[in-house]
Amino acid sequence: MHVSTDIWIWIAAALTLCIYSFLYKDNPFYKFAEHLLVGVSAGYFFVIYFWNLIVPNLLTPVKNGFVTLFTGGGLTGDLAALVPGILGLIILTRLIPKIAWMSRWAIGFYFGAFQGIAITGYMQAFILAQIYGTFVTAANPVFSLTLFGNFFGDPGWARFVLATSGPLMIVGVICTLTYFFFSTEHKGVVGGVARVGIVFLMIGFGASFGYTVMARVSLLIGRLTFLLRDWLGIIS
Repeated sequence: MHVSTDIWIWIAAALTLCIYSFLYKDNPFYKFAEHLLVGVSAGYFFVIYFWNLIVPNLLTPVKNGFVTLFTGGGLTGDLAALVPGILGLIILTRLIPKIAWMSRWAIGFYFGAFQGIAITGYMQAFILAQIYGTFVTAANPVFSLTLFGNFFGDPGWARFVLATSGPLMIVGVICTLTYFFFSTEHKGVVGGVARVGIVFLMIGFGASFGYTVMARVSLLIGRLTFLLRDWLGIIS
């Protein structure tokens, strides 16, 4: 057993124990660690966004534009960065009750511009790409008679999975979409297909939940390893 003498290891271990003290009940130690995490994260991301977004996209272009303007170079496109900068400052008027109404203009402009710009990207990413991914995998169609031919020519579990996983995925997508199709009452064939869609949904939700649990357990293992190895030196 070799306890660490690094002060930062001790601070990290103390904060870890404060966070896990919530397993017993809500207490001041947990609240302290929680507020510290939120505060440090907010400060960290503020600095990151300032230097990675505001400085290169607003301050630097505006400075270059004014330097060019006052040195006789005339107006340049760099000064166009003032427009989003001013809109951003207008949003901050929400902090001043008497002129808070002005922030609605900037927010409305941002929402409208974002929707106009993002609609093509969302169409490509969430509709066209999803349709393509349903029917094509690794540039090969998921429903392939060649895969079935390989399976029947030399039966085996791996070839069976390759041959049937694609068609099964297509059936699952169609049945799941049918469940969310409410223009027709879910009776008869439509109702049967919708019920199959529920099965696929439950399998998907179960897999997602299992993945979430595994991720949380992985985080727990990581912190316990830190406490027992890096802090207390019980394990190596």
